This record gives sequence, structure tokens and C-alpha cells, in this order.
Amino acid sequence: MGRIAVVNFLSMDGVIQSPLSPDEDRDGGFEHGGWVLPYVDGTVNDFMEQETVAAAGMLLGRRSYDIFAGAWAQADPAEPAVAAMNAMPKYVVTSSPGTLAWQNSHPVRGELAPAVRHLREASDGDLVVFGSGTLVRGLAGLDLVDEYRLLVFPVVLGAGKRMFGEASLPAHFTLTGTVATPSGVAMLSYTRARGHE
Repeated sequence: MGRIAVVNFLSMDGVIQSPLSPDEDRDGGFEHGGWVLPYVDGTVNDFMEQETVAAAGMLLGRRSYDIFAGAWAQADPAEPAVAAMNAMPKYVVTSSPGTLAWQNSHPVRGELAPAVRHLREASDGDLVVFGSGTLVRGLAGLDLVDEYRLLVFPVVLGAGKRMFGEASLPAHFTLTGTVATPSGVAMLSYTRARGHE
């Protein structure tokens, strides 16, 4: 059986909106897009490549899927992360009737909990969730996240979409990994601690 692992960039005040580009997500008039770029160093790049290459598949919300498909589907396949993303199964939680053109993409429709439990049971490794704020909040609200791998950047944004909403269930996690990068990013891994409720 696999696991659901959320890998996300996070500001110190919990914002995940538009980390890589000013135009990635301007919802709510968000003006701070691209806030991770000054802090991305070799350690961050190596971590993200490893997370991608080691994943059994990706579980994505539709908006993040469209952004990823636009950025990676035609990227250089000689890069290990690009080759892995293109080859691995991509499970897209969507209510849109539109097609999923990126190779090896599969729509996930219907009730979230049984669909994700089925994917987890059918997987032999980690299904990684990148970005996908609405999906992450839904998974947290159903206690379906097995591990959070968070890259906390040394910046406070003051506004923007946050990773956790008020509908998240109380849950206990064990800190299972810590790395501080030269640029000041704290990379933290938290594994779900069952039986602590």
C-alpha cells in the first residue's frame, strides 16, 4: 500500500499561493508571486528532484495540474525530474469535463475520500501532492495525508492562500526529518502519528 505525501513550499505565515511566478495565481489580488525564488539553492533543487524521481505518482488538483503540464510536458526529457514527471501516473482531482492531455494522466472524479483511499491502496509507493491548495485542504479535512514534507521559506507575506483551513481535522505528526539550507529554508518532514488522538 502506498502513502499520500504533501510536498509544498510554505511561507513562515503559512502561505502557499503562487510560489514560483507572479502570474501563477493572482486570486484575491495576490501581489507577491515568485516569493521562493530568492531562496532556491542547490539543496532545495536537489530535494525537489529527489522527491519527484522517487514518487510512484502525483496526485494533483486541476489548477496545479494545468500549471505543471504547461511547464513540464515539453521540458527537456534529459533532466531526471522531467523524465520522471512525464512517465509517472498523474491523478487529477477534477470536476471539469475537459481532457487531460499530458501523458499518463487520469481523472479522479466523485467523492474524494473513497477515490483517494483506492489510489493509496493500489499504489506501491508515495503519491506526491505538489501545490494543489484546495486538494490539500480537502485531504487534511479527511485525514488522508500520511506525510507532510514542507519547505518553509524565511519570508512573511501577510496575505494569500494558506495550506490549512478551518476544516482540517486535528491530527498528530512526528517530526521525521530536518534540513536547513544555506539560503535559510527549513525542510521539515512530518509523518502521521496514528493512535495519538
